[in-house]
Amino acid sequence: MRFTAYVEDGQELDIRPARAERAWMSKLNEGFAYGCLPMMISNQHGWEICSPVGFTAIWNGGDHPDCVAILPDEPGNHRIVSHFGFGIVTFSFPAVFRTEPGYDLVIQGPPNMPVDGASPLSGTVETDWLLSSIAMHWQLTRPNHAVRFRKGDPLVQVFPTRRGDLEAFAPEMKRVSDDPEVAGYMEEWLTRRRAFQAALHQPDSPAREQRWPGHYRRGQDVTGTKVAPPDHRTRQRLASFEDRRSKEPKPQ
Repeated sequence: MRFTAYVEDGQELDIRPARAERAWMSKLNEGFAYGCLPMMISNQHGWEICSPVGFTAIWNGGDHPDCVAILPDEPGNHRIVSHFGFGIVTFSFPAVFRTEPGYDLVIQGPPNMPVDGASPLSGTVETDWLLSSIAMHWQLTRPNHAVRFRKGDPLVQVFPTRRGDLEAFAPEMKRVSDDPEVAGYMEEWLTRRRAFQAALHQPDSPAREQRWPGHYRRGQDVTGTKVAPPDHRTRQRLASFEDRRSKEPKPQ
């Protein structure tokens, strides 16, 4: 299916498949966090758009747009402004995104990439018909604190999602004991997990060498039986945007 970014003439858009790596994950106990497959899949869920310039944003705590100072490392129109006040910084894309019929575009901050003093604000846009540029917003949360983004840092992560899928679900709530199979499995899971965690505190134990049980990554249940469907994933492999822009801009 097509997912197209129409980049404005004379502008560039630094967009690429989202990376699995996070600086804090690499530092945490020799990369221990990379053993968490759900987090790794989430990190790669979409395409990241990177900052065209390094900049610092400072909010003095007021409500007016002028209460935010945005200090770019280099001059130019970088489309990073404060439109709304309340400490909100807006990054406008120099592009119009278009998705297939029936698909929206989710716009959010890069997952599992916290920024001290700033929180990303998410949005969902019907990009199968809306032909206008969209934006990403970050809200500064600590007055008089300098929030730093470097050139090339991911500011945004986007991915298409089919409209109406969530509304088609019929949520329900049950007790674990309502299903003997679920209850039996949960008891076995808890017993094995507690034993594994206890073994982590024993020097030279197999669990300490293993660090993670790893059943989910291998598509197995806690007994080691293969139960995952054939489409079980241990990473996402998204295609890069293919540059099909014409060599010369069209006359207006």
